[in-house]
Amino acid sequence: MSKPGKTEIGFIKLQIPAGSATPSPPVGPALGQKGLNIMEFCKAFNDATKSMEKGMPVRVGITAYSDRTFDFVVKGSPVSYLIRKEIGLAKGSSAPGRTSAGSITWDQIRKVAQEKIKQGLSARDVEQAMQIVAGSARSMGIKITGNMNGAQNG
Repeated sequence: MSKPGKTEIGFIKLQIPAGSATPSPPVGPALGQKGLNIMEFCKAFNDATKSMEKGMPVRVGITAYSDRTFDFVVKGSPVSYLIRKEIGLAKGSSAPGRTSAGSITWDQIRKVAQEKIKQGLSARDVEQAMQIVAGSARSMGIKITGNMNGAQNG
């Protein structure tokens, strides 16, 4: 969606740690290719994400315009990061389906799903969002314990 009087020349998707954007890769090269002011973006991004947990990976969409200006939208953290944070895991399984990286309860899945809904996850309701999060957990090699219907009871 271009601004009136501005010609859009590209859209850049990046994942950057909150409050920690620097001119180094991936930010510098991606913005440099479009002729954008890298430091101006870094300052604006860091300011926009200062209320978030420092270092938390966030997805950002940057619209570049022909006059070398830009707009950006912060889209929240990936589900995999929120799952790993919730259960205190460094990384998922190297062989999902064969080796388990850990386990997560349906209560924890509900918590992650509610966070993703706040970030704009398109789901009909919390239960559908929980199924999406559960699928991500399984693909990371994380075992789900308990049953979904008893999520409130543990």
